[in-house]
Amino acid sequence: MNKLLGTLLFSSFLSIGSILGQSLCTPSGLKSDHLENPIGIDNPSPRLSWQIQDGRTGAKQTAYQIIVGTDSLEVLSGKGSQWDTKKQLSDKIQVAYAGNPLSPCTRYYWKVNVWDMENKESSSPVHSFETGMMDSKNWQGAWIGDGRDIDHASAPYFRKKFTTGKTVKSARAYIAVAGLYELYINGEKVGNHRLDPMYTRFDRRTLYVTYDVTGQLRQGANAIGVLLGNGWYNHQSKAVWDFDRAPWRNRPAFCLDLRITYTDGSIETIPTDLSWRTSSGALVFNSIYTGEHYDARLEQKGWNTPDFDDSKWRGVGFRGAPSRNIVAQQIRPIRNVLTIPAKSVNKIDEKTYVFDFGQNMSGVTRIKVSGEKGTEVRIKHGERLHDNGRLDMSNIDVYYRGDKEKDPFQTDILILSGGEDECMAKFNYKGFRYVEVTSDKPVELDQNSLTAYFMHSDVPPVGKINTSSELVNRLWWATNNAYLSNLMGYPTDCPQREKNGWTGDGHFAIETALYNYDGITVYEKWLADHRDEQQPNGVLPDIIPTGGWGYGTDNGLDWTSTIAIIPWNLYLFYGDSKPLADCYENIKRYVDYVNRTSPNHLTSWGRGDWVPVKSHSNKELTSSVYFYVDTKILAQAAKLFNKPDDYAYYTALAEKIKHAVNDKYLNKETGIYANGSQTELSVPLQWKIVPENEIGKVAQNLAKKVEEAGFHLDVGVLGAKAILNALSENGYPETAYKVAAQDTYPSWGWWIVNGATTLLENWDLQAERDISDNHMMFGEIGGWFYKGLGGIFPDPEQPGFKHILLRPNFVKELKHFEAQHQSPYGQITSRWEWNRKKVNYEVIVPANSTATLYLPDYVKGDKIIELEAGKHNLTFVVSK
Repeated sequence: MNKLLGTLLFSSFLSIGSILGQSLCTPSGLKSDHLENPIGIDNPSPRLSWQIQDGRTGAKQTAYQIIVGTDSLEVLSGKGSQWDTKKQLSDKIQVAYAGNPLSPCTRYYWKVNVWDMENKESSSPVHSFETGMMDSKNWQGAWIGDGRDIDHASAPYFRKKFTTGKTVKSARAYIAVAGLYELYINGEKVGNHRLDPMYTRFDRRTLYVTYDVTGQLRQGANAIGVLLGNGWYNHQSKAVWDFDRAPWRNRPAFCLDLRITYTDGSIETIPTDLSWRTSSGALVFNSIYTGEHYDARLEQKGWNTPDFDDSKWRGVGFRGAPSRNIVAQQIRPIRNVLTIPAKSVNKIDEKTYVFDFGQNMSGVTRIKVSGEKGTEVRIKHGERLHDNGRLDMSNIDVYYRGDKEKDPFQTDILILSGGEDECMAKFNYKGFRYVEVTSDKPVELDQNSLTAYFMHSDVPPVGKINTSSELVNRLWWATNNAYLSNLMGYPTDCPQREKNGWTGDGHFAIETALYNYDGITVYEKWLADHRDEQQPNGVLPDIIPTGGWGYGTDNGLDWTSTIAIIPWNLYLFYGDSKPLADCYENIKRYVDYVNRTSPNHLTSWGRGDWVPVKSHSNKELTSSVYFYVDTKILAQAAKLFNKPDDYAYYTALAEKIKHAVNDKYLNKETGIYANGSQTELSVPLQWKIVPENEIGKVAQNLAKKVEEAGFHLDVGVLGAKAILNALSENGYPETAYKVAAQDTYPSWGWWIVNGATTLLENWDLQAERDISDNHMMFGEIGGWFYKGLGGIFPDPEQPGFKHILLRPNFVKELKHFEAQHQSPYGQITSRWEWNRKKVNYEVIVPANSTATLYLPDYVKGDKIIELEAGKHNLTFVVSK
C-alpha cells in the first residue's frame, strides 16, 4: 500500500477508536451540508449534523438543542438570535435549519447541546457556516472576457489594482467562471483547489466558489490576478464525444466580487468591470483533454502584484452570463492530494528519459529543468511501456481526433527560458504511471526532476479493510486508487482516454464509494447535473454532463438508473433524504417514460453486460431488472415522502415488472434464467427479483456455474456488480470468496498478480479494445468486502446506520478479517478471527445506534443477536 495513504487511513481510524474509551457523552463532528465550517453556501435550509462520542454500552442521545446566531460568544453562552430549537426529545443527529431566514454573505455560528441516556446535558464547541450570494441579484460584478475568439489558443490573464485605506476585518472573494481559473491576490495563489469550478452543463448551471482572503490583503495598494483556462467550457481538442461542438462553447469568462469588511463596520466591494486589464502570457495553450503548452520565455513576472506595469495590457469587454442559474459550489474540492516521487528513471539518450512512478493515478507532474533558451521539452504521460522502454500510448489515445503533433495527447509542452524552469499543468490532468520526457536539444534530468501529484476530489476516507490475505488487501487498495482516479467533481470512467461521466460506471461503484469515502457532496453535485441534462420526456444521456453526445439508442436502464440508485444509496448510507427528494420528480419522469415505451413491462433499452469474458447475456432480462429496481426505489421514496397514490401505483407497477420478467425468463422447473449465464443468474438474485421459493434453486445453479468455471468470472459489468452479492447473500459465501480472491484469468486478482495498481477495463490483459488500465466499472468488489465478509449493511427502515444489519461470513480461507466504516453515527467495526473450530468476533456499534447480528447456519447457538451501542467481543463454535 502507498505508505502515506495507509498512514492517513490508520491515523484517522486511530483517532476515532481512541474516543471509545470515553465515559462521558459529547457531541462532535459538526457539519453543515456535510462540510466542516463551510463558507459560501446557498442552501437556505442547510442540514446541520453531528455525532455523539460515548463509549458506554447502550449509549444514546435522548434529546438535542440547536442554537444558531451571528455572534459566536452569544451562541457559546446558549443564546440563539437566529434559531433556538429548545430541548427536543429526539435521537436525531441531522436537522435541517428552520430558523429566521438566512441573509447572504453572512457567517452564522452554531452549536448543539445533547442529553445522554441518563438525561445529562453536554455541549459541542461552536462551529459555523457562512452563506454566499444566495441569489444572482446580489452580485455587483459584471461578466468580463478578453474579447478573443473561441479558437484563440493563448489563455487570458486579467488583473485589477485597488487600494484599501482602512484596516481590514474580513474579506471574501466570490468568483464565478465559465471555464477554469486560478485566482491570485498580491502575487499569491488563493487556496489549493484544482480545476475549479466543477464541470457542469454550463448553459444551465454555473458554479461559483468563495474564499476567505482576509490574510492576503494589505493596507494600501493591492492587486487581484485571474488566469482563465478552457476546461470543458471551451473544448478546442477534437475527440469522438463532440465536446468541441457543445452548445455552450465560448471563450472563458468570469465574474468576481471581492467583498471587504473593515473594522469600522463599512463594506467595500471590488467587482469585475471595465476597469480591469487583460493580456496573454506564458500559457499559450490548454486543454482539459490533452495537455498544456507553456512558453517560459513569455512569462510576465509579477503580473498579479500591485507594482506591475500593465500599461501594455488591453481593456476587457463585457460578456453575457453563461447561464441564469449561478449557484454555490458546495462540494469537496479537487486537490493535489498525494505527492509521489519517481521510483526510477531510465535515460534512453541525452534527449529522452522515462520515469516510473510505481502506480497508476490521475493527476499532473511538475518538472524542474534547465536548458538552452527555446528548447522544447515534451512531457508525455501514459500507462504502458513498449518492450524497448519507451512510452506506449496505444491503449488510451484511440478516441482522440486532433493534431497529434501540434496538440499531442496527454502531453505537456514546455519551452525553456534559458534559466531553471518549473512547470505543472494548471488546467489539465492525465491518467498515467509512466512519463516520457523528450527534448529537441540535450537536457540533464535525474530521478528528482519530475514529481507526480495524485489529484482527485479530496473526499475523506471513511472505510478500512484489513485481512490475512495480501491479495485482498492489495485489491482493496487498487480499487480505491481506481475510484479516486475517477473522481473529479463527478465520477468518470477513466482519467485518460475519455474523462467522461459514464452513468453506469457511477452506479456500479456507488456502494464501494460510500463504504470507503465521504463523497455525498460530489454525488449531490452530479445528481444536479442529471437534473440539468434530463429531457422533458424523462430521457437521460449515458454520459453526464454532456455536450450533446449520449442521447442515443443504448442510453437505457442499465446505465442511467443512476437517477434512482445513487440518491437511494445516499439515503441508506447517510440517512439524508434531500438528494432523493431533489430527484423524486426526475425518477418519476424517467420511470414513466420507460413504462410508456414498454407495454408488456419488459424493455431491452440499455447497453447490456458490457465487456464480458465470453458469455453474452440477454439484454431484455437485465434491462428489465433495472426497470424493476428504479420503480421499486420510486415506490419506496413515495412512501417516505407521504405520497400514497404514487406509492400504490408504483408498488403495483414494480410487481407487474417482476412478474413479467419471471414469466418470460425464469424456468421454474430448472431454476434457470434465460440461458443460465453467470450474469443472467446473478442479476435477478442481486436485485431480489427472484420469487422467494425459487431463490435456493437459482442460487444453487449460480454456484454450480461458477464452480464449473473453476471459480472464475464469466461476466461483464452487470454481472460483476451482482455476482459476489448474489452468492454471499444467498448461502454461498465461500464460493463468492473464491471468486473474489481468484488470482488466475479471468478474475480481479489476475490483474493484481500481474502488477496492476488500479482496476482495469478488460479482464483480458491481451485485449485489443476497451483496454484502459484505470477504470472503475468493475469496482463493486471494493464494497463487497464490507458486505460479503464484514456483513455491514444499512437498514432501509432506519437509514444512515441508525440501525446496522450485520451479516458476517466467516470464510475458511481467511484467517482474520476486519472492516471499519465511519458512519454518520460513528465508527462501525466488524472483525473476526478463526481459532480452530471457533470464531472470535468483535463488533463496535457506535453511540446512538443499534445492530442486529444475523449469524450463518454453521454457527452453533442463537442465529439472531440484538446489540446495543458499544464494543462486543463474542465467540462462536462453528460446525464447518
